Amino acid sequence: MARTLGIATIGQAPRDDIADMFAAHAPPGTRVKLRGCLDDVSEAEIAARPPESGGDTLYTRLRGARDVKISKRHVLEHAAATLAKLRADGCDAIVFACTGDFPPMPGDEGVLFPSRILSGLAAGLLPAGRLGLLVPLPEQIGKLTAKWVRPGVEIVAEALTPSAGPDEAAAVARRLKAKAPAVVAMDCMSYSPALKAAVKSEIAVPTMLAVSATARVMRELLD
Repeated sequence: MARTLGIATIGQAPRDDIADMFAAHAPPGTRVKLRGCLDDVSEAEIAARPPESGGDTLYTRLRGARDVKISKRHVLEHAAATLAKLRADGCDAIVFACTGDFPPMPGDEGVLFPSRILSGLAAGLLPAGRLGLLVPLPEQIGKLTAKWVRPGVEIVAEALTPSAGPDEAAAVARRLKAKAPAVVAMDCMSYSPALKAAVKSEIAVPTMLAVSATARVMRELLD
């Protein structure tokens, strides 16, 4: 019997880049249903609710094409309803496709949150030492560094836009390499395998990509 994977994005559908990545890791024949938390919100309404601070800033793409900064608080106002729609779609597993740290919300039982998966991997790979962090926007560095910090672990971070080309990615990776991290976490669902390859070719340490790490855990739920 075919299984159905539900994906909730923080922006708007379509997001073929994210859907295709998860589909590639899913069992054969898996149906993918993707919904955006802001699908029913106009661009004017989104623009009227800009992020209030670095801690309220999320990075995404609207209608799968335009890079924007959006308010986490605004997303949370629509997140529970989006999860409810995916459950109504009959999804066998649901991924909330954002690496942000989200509070409990109605209907999130059993939902995969990439931030929890990445933090678990980082704890296993690096009980102590220096963790390199790549985030989309410079204003996110302070908030996301605080999210990752734990006893015995030092965080060194750089900003890398997910739409960056290989040359820019390599330059950022060299700056991060100079800070000598033992492991690198790419803290955004919009980072692609190609961008990871560009980073890892320069830095040559274990590098965790949010979308593929989450997709591999998702496969365990669907098999």
